[in-house]
Amino acid sequence: MIRIGLIGFGKAGKAAAHVILNNPKFELAWVMRKSNRAQGNLVTDQLGLNQAAATKIVSAEDVTPAQLFQQEPVDVIIDFSHETGIYQYGKAAAEKGIKIISAISHYSSETAAYLHELAKKTTVFWSPNITLGINYLMYAAKFLKKIAPWVDVEIIEEHFKQKTGVSGTALKLAEALDLHPQQINSIRAGGIVGKHEVIFGFPYQTVRLVHESITREAFGNGALFAAEQIQHKPAGFYTFDDIMKPFFRAH
Repeated sequence: MIRIGLIGFGKAGKAAAHVILNNPKFELAWVMRKSNRAQGNLVTDQLGLNQAAATKIVSAEDVTPAQLFQQEPVDVIIDFSHETGIYQYGKAAAEKGIKIISAISHYSSETAAYLHELAKKTTVFWSPNITLGINYLMYAAKFLKKIAPWVDVEIIEEHFKQKTGVSGTALKLAEALDLHPQQINSIRAGGIVGKHEVIFGFPYQTVRLVHESITREAFGNGALFAAEQIQHKPAGFYTFDDIMKPFFRAH
């Protein structure tokens, strides 16, 4: 069983905790959040789950990551906190050899470089969009574009009404497909969690690759997939491309 420490308990963090608690291959050892709100409470109570798991919420205001890693050892940290969170726990985790999975959507170039520094000591995995489906879509889209580099390509991204700016995932898709950001079409409506579509316009036909996150549990599902795949990986920096390539080669 893989022991998980979860950093961050916002909407995505709570959804990830729900997925971890319901997967018998994993044990959620603790959840660390920045504030001391709900400090000491059971995660299951916060999520309204009727389970026997005794996973507690701890606060960064009351215990340091190094102390927590000593008291409650884990195999993997899954980070759903914020861009600067890695600076609070990264060094201590790397020194303990704890594997790090970051689901943070954006890092500055300086922080991304810090992840690579940590990867010299431990296994570090980062995906701006950690859902398994969107990364499968991205891999498949790149493969199709390689077959037909001349094809017309457009990207459509849909999100909840309050989301500002262009989807970071759509921008990454555009970069992977060598498209200009102007080829991204954004839609904001209602409570859409997230939907991305890549349209390939061939003569006399079209191919559409679509991925839609129904709930935020999709992020937790992707994080656990990554945790399984990096379980025996040596120290180094990994992305979804690295862990998906073997599956494509196998077939």
